[in-house]
Amino acid sequence: MGRIRRRRGLLYAGAAIVAAGSTLLGLAGAGATKPATKSHALSGTVTFANLPGSGPNYIFPFENLSFFSVPNQQYFQNLMYRPLYWFGTGAAPTLNLTYSVAKAPVYSNGNKTVTISMNGYKWSDGEAVTAQDVAFWLNMYRTNPGGYAGYVPGTIPDDISSIVVKSPSQLVLNLTSAVNSYWYTYNELSQIYPMPMAWDVTALGQKAGAEACATAPFTSITVTKATVKGSTTWTPVSAAAKSCEAVYNFLSEQSGYNPTSSAKSTSAFATYVSSPIWSVVDGPWKLQTFNATGDDTFVPNLSYTGPVKPTYAKFVLQYFTSDTAEVNSLFGHQTDIGYLNPQNITAPAKSETQAGPNNPRLSSSYNIALGPTWAIAYGLYNFTATGDGGQAGKIIGQLYFRQAMQDLVDQTLYVKKLDKGYGSPTYGPVPVLPKSPFVTTFEQKNPYPYNAAKAKALLVSHGWSIVPGGTDVCQVASKCGVPKGTKLSLTMSYATGQQFFTDQVTAEDEAWSALGIHVALIPGSFTTVAGDAVPSNHSWDIANYGLWIFSPDYYPTGEELFQTGAGSNAGSYSDPTADKLIKATDFSTNNSYFAKYENYLAIQLPYLWQPNTIAANEVSKTVTGVTPFNSLDAILPETWHLKG
Repeated sequence: MGRIRRRRGLLYAGAAIVAAGSTLLGLAGAGATKPATKSHALSGTVTFANLPGSGPNYIFPFENLSFFSVPNQQYFQNLMYRPLYWFGTGAAPTLNLTYSVAKAPVYSNGNKTVTISMNGYKWSDGEAVTAQDVAFWLNMYRTNPGGYAGYVPGTIPDDISSIVVKSPSQLVLNLTSAVNSYWYTYNELSQIYPMPMAWDVTALGQKAGAEACATAPFTSITVTKATVKGSTTWTPVSAAAKSCEAVYNFLSEQSGYNPTSSAKSTSAFATYVSSPIWSVVDGPWKLQTFNATGDDTFVPNLSYTGPVKPTYAKFVLQYFTSDTAEVNSLFGHQTDIGYLNPQNITAPAKSETQAGPNNPRLSSSYNIALGPTWAIAYGLYNFTATGDGGQAGKIIGQLYFRQAMQDLVDQTLYVKKLDKGYGSPTYGPVPVLPKSPFVTTFEQKNPYPYNAAKAKALLVSHGWSIVPGGTDVCQVASKCGVPKGTKLSLTMSYATGQQFFTDQVTAEDEAWSALGIHVALIPGSFTTVAGDAVPSNHSWDIANYGLWIFSPDYYPTGEELFQTGAGSNAGSYSDPTADKLIKATDFSTNNSYFAKYENYLAIQLPYLWQPNTIAANEVSKTVTGVTPFNSLDAILPETWHLKG
C-alpha cells in the first residue's frame, strides 16, 4: 500500500508488483509454516524492535497519509486485522494465498467483473468474516476516498460500478472498464481490509451494525466532489453516504484523529486495549498493553481461525529513542529481533545479497540476516512549497534544478562508507533490489551518477551566479524560471534517530553547499516529519525520512506516488505524460508501457533518489522461523517459535 512506511535500517513508505507468467509475482501458497500441534499452555515472550523514534500511533486500518506507515500497518494493525489478501512469500513480494482471508480473485467478462470468495475466517466476537465485511470497507472508501492514503483518482473505488453480495461467502465487483487483472489484484484488491459489523456504529455501546454503512448497496452511496486550489473534498449526499461518514468520523476519533478538524490526539491511545471496537479482531493477536512511546504487548487471539496459531504467550513491539539504545538492547540480550546499525557493523556486507560476519559481541547469541526491501528511497520534493519568498515550489518545479541536486548525491559512496555495504542505490521508480523482471537496463545504469561539474554547469547555464559555501542568486529570470534576485535557499526536514542517516543527510548538504545551493536542515522525529509532509501543508520544501515500500500496492506502477491527485503524492507532483503512462500501465495488457513509465520517471526526478539501506537484522538463536525476512516489511510472528 504505497504508503509511508519504514525499513528496518532506514526510514520511509509503499506500492505493488505483477506480470503474467512471472515467477516473482505468481500466486503463492507453498512454503507456509504448518499449524502448530502443541496443546500445552503457551509460555515465553518474543521481542521485536521498532525503528528508533517510531511506534504505532493509529489502530484503524483506514488511514490518511499522516498515519500511513510500516509501524502502523505492518507491525501493528496487521497483527490484529487481516487484509483481504496477504502478500509476501518468503522474501518474494508475491500474493500468498495461505495467509489470505479470501481465495484468489476470479476475473471474467473481459476483466470487467471480479468475483471474490471468502475463506471462512471468524471475528473474535464469533461472527464470520463475510463478503459483507468487504463491502463495508468499500462503502466507506466510496464515501470518503480522501480519507485513505492509497486513493488514486480513477482507480478503486471510482472504477467500481456496482457490488453484488451474492452470499455471506462471495461478492462480485462490476467494474467501469476492463483492467489489467494482475495490477488490480496487486494494487487495488490488496488495499482492502474486511471490517466487522461491530464497527458499523457511531457510539460506544451501540449494537453491532446499528448504522447503515456496512449493508448499504454500493450504488446507494452518492457524494459530490469539489476541487479547490488542488484540494479535493467529497460531501455525502445520500442517507447511506451520510451514515458512512458518521461511522468513519467515529472510528477515526476512536483511533486518535478528528477528521472534521484534522486534529490529532493521544487521548484515544488509553482506550485501544479495552475498546469494544478495537478488541474485535480476526488476526492471530490481540492487544494487551499499548504505549505509543513505549513497548506494546500482544497476546494470542484464542479465537483465531487462520492457518497458523501462535505458540508462545506474548509478542512485544519494543520502542527505542535512538539506534544506540536499540543496539545496546541487543548487546544486553533484551531484544530477540532487532537490527545492527552501521556504527556497530564490524565487517562490511559480502555483497548486496549476502551479509558479512556478525559483530563479535553478538555472534554467539544472534544470527545476522539481510533484509532487502521491495522499496525505493527518496527525499520528497514539495512542488507547491511557498518558502524562499514564495519561489521554493517554482524552483523545485525546474527539471534542471532537480538534476543538479541529484548529480550531487553520491549514492555509491554513501552505501560503501556509511552503510558498510549494506545498501543499494535508487535510480528511479522501481527498486534495483530485490532483483525483479521490472527494473529496466536504462534505470539500472543510473541516469544521474555523481558529477559536481555537471551540476555546476546546469546552474550556470540556467542563469544562476554560483556562490560556493554561500547562496546562489538568479541573474537571468528567463533562464532560472524564477524572478531575478531570487536566492537558491530551501529547507529540508529529516528524521533523526539513526546516526548513519543523519551522516548521509549532512554529506548531501555539504555537497549542495559547495555549489551555493543553500539547504537548511531541520531535524525531527519520523512521526513529526512524515506527519508534516502532506499535500495540504505548503510550508515544507524537501522532506527526507526514509523510503517507500511497495505495499499495499505491490506492482511498482507508481500511481499512488506520482499520479496527479493521488493520496500518497505528498509533494503534489503532476506531469501529464507520467499520468498517461501510469494509466496505460494499469489498464492495458501491453507491458511495454511499464518500461516507458519507469524510464520517464527516472529522468524526470519527481523526488530526490537516495540509497536504500539493507537492514543487517539480528535474530536471537532462541527464535526460529523468522527468516527469510518479508521484503514488504510485513511480519508473521505467529509463525515464529521459541526453542525449548
